[in-house]
Amino acid sequence: MSQGHTPDIAFWSGPGGQQWARYNDFTERLLAPVTAALLAATAAKPGERVVDIGCGCGMLALALAKHVGPKGFVRGIDVSAAMLAVGRRATPPDAAVEFVEADATTYKFAARDFDLLVSRHGVMFFADPVHAFTNLRAALKPGGRLVFSCFREPRLNPWAMAPLQAAYQFVPPLPRPGPEDPSPFAFADEGRVRRILDGAGFADIMLTPHDLMFDIGAGRGLDGAVANMVEIGPGSRALDGQSDETRAKAIDGIRAALAPFVTDNAVKLGAAIWLVTARNP
Repeated sequence: MSQGHTPDIAFWSGPGGQQWARYNDFTERLLAPVTAALLAATAAKPGERVVDIGCGCGMLALALAKHVGPKGFVRGIDVSAAMLAVGRRATPPDAAVEFVEADATTYKFAARDFDLLVSRHGVMFFADPVHAFTNLRAALKPGGRLVFSCFREPRLNPWAMAPLQAAYQFVPPLPRPGPEDPSPFAFADEGRVRRILDGAGFADIMLTPHDLMFDIGAGRGLDGAVANMVEIGPGSRALDGQSDETRAKAIDGIRAALAPFVTDNAVKLGAAIWLVTARNP
């Protein structure tokens, strides 16, 4: 879901994207509450033309295609060939959907061609976010809409921080990104998001907080939650390159931290996002 000229682009276009492609079923179940809230906020209408920014495996783009119907169109854009391949395989033959492997910061959109720009947690990795959103706004018709989701503060997202803090009992903490650096929480600060979108020329900027619950086990209980957090979740990069013994200790620690949150086959922890909307004047 990463876009922009950063080291992350190599991660997402390479092994990171391949891993996320393999775990698409998990991520879709995890992010289902975000998807529902985002689709409601877009209010996509039949016949509209839409861009899904950092579309990943394309499931949001395919859902949007159902809203805009056969007279509409959805273009999903992402840097990961592996993730886009998942979306292409899942696309019905008659769906008005196109997946493009490209960087949204520099992709040459036709000017004033789209009604709606959408992103589900796909815009926090821009190296130069004002430049990126300026490029994207040029693709919008006058009055066109921007709608995206992003995480609020880490402390409000225990689904991510609880397993990560458990891992840190056994492995060194990951380097903390600076306040302007691309990262999963780069858009947590409301003031920064407003400055970026205002600098890119957007109007009527609104950030609405939403509190959600994520099942980090995706229906597979504690074993699934631990596996997910270690293989693709917040603990994956922290454990990368560690010895088998250290990994085993950290995994046991993650399991102990998550055990109190098990209910039946779910492991539910809180998540906090912004739903951000704006308009092209």
